[in-house]
Amino acid sequence: MSTGNLDFEQFRVFLEKACGILLGENKQYLVSSRLNKLMEQQGIKTLTELVQRIQSQPRSGLREQVVDAMTTNETLWFRDTYPFEVLKNKVLPEMLRNSPGQRLRIWSAACSSGQEPYSISMTLDEFERTNVGQLKMGAQIVATDLSGAMLANCKTGEYDSLAIARGLSQERLQRYFDPKGPGRWAIKAPIRSRVEFRSFNLLDSYAALGKFDIVFCRNVLIYFSAQVKKDILTRIHATLKPGGYLFLGASEALNGLPDLYQMVQCSPGIIYQAK
Repeated sequence: MSTGNLDFEQFRVFLEKACGILLGENKQYLVSSRLNKLMEQQGIKTLTELVQRIQSQPRSGLREQVVDAMTTNETLWFRDTYPFEVLKNKVLPEMLRNSPGQRLRIWSAACSSGQEPYSISMTLDEFERTNVGQLKMGAQIVATDLSGAMLANCKTGEYDSLAIARGLSQERLQRYFDPKGPGRWAIKAPIRSRVEFRSFNLLDSYAALGKFDIVFCRNVLIYFSAQVKKDILTRIHATLKPGGYLFLGASEALNGLPDLYQMVQCSPGIIYQAK
């Protein structure tokens, strides 16, 4: 597979228009590793040829396959730990104290292979076990991702031993999963049923998503340009109820937008409250 500079530049432009992801100039190796197999199957030799094929055959499904390959990301259970502790020990008690009897809505944006929304659902269960009756109206977790193939896998709630090993304690494995044969585990129905998976592009309209109490948008904004990032954060704010909370990735900071968000120090970690 050829990844000449002009080829790569054309592909970078295509990918940013398709899903907002801004590839660094030194990321040729990533494109090669992610697309080699697909391009061989299609008999495509260069990235320029790939982009031309996508544009000339919009209904072939090739565009979706390429975006899938470039955005698919395995992730961890309870990634960074502190967001889930902050959710359980600070955010949930505060929200249920201020609005008792409400049904919570939580958005897991760019949910990848499903570990984040299922980790949120387990956290809600752990909160309920120590705060019996407080979450009586329940909660809905809306999990979105660009990758249709990834979402199809998420919905089954099944994971292999390799995926399970990435951040999941033995205690949680025993409590929340059923064995499904050698080396496979399935999330128990009560945890799975709280999560609704939807295919969604962060560059599209957010109107159909409705309003949320809490938004997790972690470790995805790093892939966007500063302008696109600002636009996404502004539109996320419009989905948050007043006083709602935004969780970003551990290495991400919300620079600017002081009119929309207020930083909340949680030690460890920082979250953002919608003004």
